[in-house]
Amino acid sequence: MVNTFALFSLTTTTVVPTASRTEHRLKTNTNKKKSTNVSKHESQIRRGFGGLERKEEKWQCVRDCGACCKLDKGPSFATPDEIFDDPSDIQLYRSLIGPDGWCIHFEKSTRTCSIYPNRPYFCHVEPEIFETLYGIDKKGFNREACSCCRDTIKAIYGVHSKELNNFNDVVTGKSPG
Repeated sequence: MVNTFALFSLTTTTVVPTASRTEHRLKTNTNKKKSTNVSKHESQIRRGFGGLERKEEKWQCVRDCGACCKLDKGPSFATPDEIFDDPSDIQLYRSLIGPDGWCIHFEKSTRTCSIYPNRPYFCHVEPEIFETLYGIDKKGFNREACSCCRDTIKAIYGVHSKELNNFNDVVTGKSPG
């Protein structure tokens, strides 16, 4: 069985991986006799389109979310059969789905997991798990984990939700997790 590229959040529509993009760095012209106080580090800040600084995102779980605990997300998301090769993982995943589609261990009033220290391996968002389940290497982990979480948060709470704003602030370093 081929693993579907998803963290229980990617849609089952066709996913086309983007090509690796060569990193571009802003270079300073050393031929000019102009005196500047710009350090070497500052002269090599990663820049995006329009010369704007591009901050690397670092995936983190955020408090008061739990979007990933909505296990039955509907037809636009990958099914357990599409994600797992091992039938026991499929069975375990399905056994965790409550009648409302949320994990039976998700405490909705506090938005916490009642078995967090002992949760199944597939509930861990870690580079090794992404590599095992989805074929995402460690280099692409942060980008893909952030993308998966955004898709899930948007589907569960909405595109203008406080959960999405909080997640974006945390992964870009604007606020602590």
